[in-house]
Amino acid sequence: MTRKTQTEIDRTQDSRCAHGADCGAFGALDAPEATEPSLSRRALIRAGAAAGALGSAAWFSGRAGAQPRQKITFAWSQASFCHSPIPVALERGFFERNGLDVELLNWGGSADQLLEALATGKADAGAGLIHRWIKPLEAGLDVKLIGSVHGGCLRLVGLKSAGVTLDPSTLKGKTIGVADLNSPAKQFYSIHLAKRGLDVDKDIEWRVYPADLLDVAAKKGEIQAIADGDPNLYLIEKRNPGTFLELGNSAKNEYAESICCVIGAGAKFARANKPAAASVVRALTQASDYIAENPNETAKIFARYSPKVPVEDLQRLLAELTFKHHPHGKPLRDEVQAFAADFRTAGVLKKQTDPGRFASHITLDVLA
Repeated sequence: MTRKTQTEIDRTQDSRCAHGADCGAFGALDAPEATEPSLSRRALIRAGAAAGALGSAAWFSGRAGAQPRQKITFAWSQASFCHSPIPVALERGFFERNGLDVELLNWGGSADQLLEALATGKADAGAGLIHRWIKPLEAGLDVKLIGSVHGGCLRLVGLKSAGVTLDPSTLKGKTIGVADLNSPAKQFYSIHLAKRGLDVDKDIEWRVYPADLLDVAAKKGEIQAIADGDPNLYLIEKRNPGTFLELGNSAKNEYAESICCVIGAGAKFARANKPAAASVVRALTQASDYIAENPNETAKIFARYSPKVPVEDLQRLLAELTFKHHPHGKPLRDEVQAFAADFRTAGVLKKQTDPGRFASHITLDVLA
């Protein structure tokens, strides 16, 4: 059976699925407050991930090669280099070896629309940033998080000439440029800076610019820092050597073992086709491990999907991402709980949303 060619679609519909808009199911009114993850959470997650991540050979051996492959549609954004496990899984045969015949849908719509497509069966599975997905999932979209593909890809840089240093207090009274007030980088660094004593609504101004013009705004003195993701920030720094200082990186220090891009599936599909959903997780886990070991070869594969970024830049970017971190099962649930707790504290999620119950509701261990 031949693999299907990639299909370009652009979802621009404005309709919003309103499955269970009332988030009472996650409320803490009738349950004790969920315990926040302790300082030992990282060690527990690392141990759980190591126990749950089976070797590729063992995963491959469980499938009878003579069986027909399961056809599925997978939604992704080929503009996001951090989604590189998806084309790698397709072109390096990880999907095929796990019994899948995958059609890729290059998603041109919003994160909410992608989740709605999963919930309504227009796509079976997809990938996206946890920061953009967590609020629509609180609203009740019937999608389950079944896996993940890598750690953080969000950064915060400051303009050296504006007096910004590694001390977060130097950002007080400054303006941070972002591409979107609801962007993952804005949400992530709002939480990050709030934990370091800044009032992110009063001490800092957030201002929106087109992503490729953020450095222009900095040169004009309109902003003194930038919160965004790679490859855009990498290219900005490349155009302006020595101009910016990295103030935060969601792949380093306390965030070194935190998820970023996750794998979701429509709840109906994940329950009715659990073996296929499990095969998706296995294939993308194997693809992520391949990238961690082969960033240069991966860059050549991904460059065919995103020709605007030179191969040599992709090689460096891919080598710096934490593709070895891709929890599923309980470790994934625990990380989602930690994100939910932070997002509730920041006011993104409702105060009555219980992080533990919410995380248990929106995650599904398809490998169990």
